[in-house]
Amino acid sequence: MSVKPRGPWPPRYLTKTTPAERNRGDGPAVAEFIEDVCRITKDCFAGTVGDKIILHDWQRTLLENLFVRRTKDNRRRFRQALIGMPRKNGKSALASGIALYGLLCDVSGAEVYSCAGDREQARIVFGMARRMVELDPTLSDAIRIYRDALEVPDTGSIYRVLSSEAFSKEGLSPTIVVFDEVHVQPNDELWDVMNLGSGARREPLILGITTAGARTDTLGRDSLCYRLYQHGKRVCSNEIADPTFFFSWWEPKKGTEADHHDPKVWAEANPGLGTILDIEDLESTVVRTSESEFRTKRTNVWVTSSESALPFGAWDKCADAKRTVTLDTPVVLFFDGSWSGDSTALVGATIEEQPHIFVVEAWEREGEVEWRVPILEVEERIRQACRQLQVREVSCDPYRWQRSIQTLETERLPMAEWPMSIPRVVPAWQSFYEAIVDKRLTHDGDKRLARHLENTVLKRDGRGARPTKETRGSNRHIDLAICAMGAHNRAVQLGGEPTREFFGAWA
Repeated sequence: MSVKPRGPWPPRYLTKTTPAERNRGDGPAVAEFIEDVCRITKDCFAGTVGDKIILHDWQRTLLENLFVRRTKDNRRRFRQALIGMPRKNGKSALASGIALYGLLCDVSGAEVYSCAGDREQARIVFGMARRMVELDPTLSDAIRIYRDALEVPDTGSIYRVLSSEAFSKEGLSPTIVVFDEVHVQPNDELWDVMNLGSGARREPLILGITTAGARTDTLGRDSLCYRLYQHGKRVCSNEIADPTFFFSWWEPKKGTEADHHDPKVWAEANPGLGTILDIEDLESTVVRTSESEFRTKRTNVWVTSSESALPFGAWDKCADAKRTVTLDTPVVLFFDGSWSGDSTALVGATIEEQPHIFVVEAWEREGEVEWRVPILEVEERIRQACRQLQVREVSCDPYRWQRSIQTLETERLPMAEWPMSIPRVVPAWQSFYEAIVDKRLTHDGDKRLARHLENTVLKRDGRGARPTKETRGSNRHIDLAICAMGAHNRAVQLGGEPTREFFGAWA
């Protein structure tokens, strides 16, 4: 019996599951099925055609985490999943094995589908599964083979390949759907149709398996895959609760900051390196492939053609979650208010030699372009912060918020207008940038602020560099980043002024 090589586990991002959920789950059964009847379909670094697939430790553990069952009712926990890893790590073979398990071992009358951005892409996983059936006598005895379908006559279960035209998929009732290379999906339609169609099934699984790709779609909005990636990160960090969403994503520990020439970085991102993927392939491609393409396809990080607003990892190095802000420390508050569709943020900064940036509140709705900002709630949160902190100034861009500014001024709050003009923003950003790079500020490690900074890119012209969204009209929020810049600017300026009346413990 051969020894299965170990791969990097866990991946950088992984949805949490409990030992009890894994112990009662179907992961071991899926792994046993794949090793019993699924075979290598092409001569490759991992073996020759016809050899039985031998799963590695990381693949078994991945299946154990994906197919967990809830302790309260013994039903499968996850209904949607996104698994991300670089190219050539065996993800198509693993997906084919999962699809065949769903066809033969899941439920009678199962409907399994392979989907992708186009029909040819969808045929990759399906074609591999069909070849596995041809190569194994047990599978070929049980399954009838057609050009674009596999059928189990005894149970009425079917496995089909589908193209991306979502309008023709109404009426399907999928049990398992494998989306290959989610990053090339042109829009959300097919993903949404398959999810809605699975609603009548007791334990469906919509499984996306992909590498990183384009952050925006053809309309300049966040792509489906990038939104699922961001959603998965927020689930893993407990920023949002979605117990039915499984997320597993391999990328370097330092993310986009990692040196893509470093073999140690390759090992962190590629779980199959040395067993499924030949390291010589990476050594060859890194010298003749563009940096962005190599980072995306070989280290599985999301890159943008625009200039990043901050050096990779610089913001994370300034985190100091243990630092607290008390009534003894003077602060400035800064809020950037939207009217509808976007986000509104309230950020504070301490007025001291090394300012500390902290998030007071943020109002945002992912994917809801018509929602209205709760203006009265924003005003009340500002009042509350002024009661709890020693507030020297509340600064904001007056655009569309003149009424709120006037209302709070009449209540004797220290309101100050800070218009977002280019002559004001350019030097404010430069000061903020230098303070981050030189570690002359700290922050509370808020995940939302980190995400907004990650969404921010620089626009350069004759008037200087200033922060903006990656694409005009994008729903990727940056308001917390703008507020952090503004709060830092006012904290530094007020710190150099003579001491004047504070508004701490306002009532």
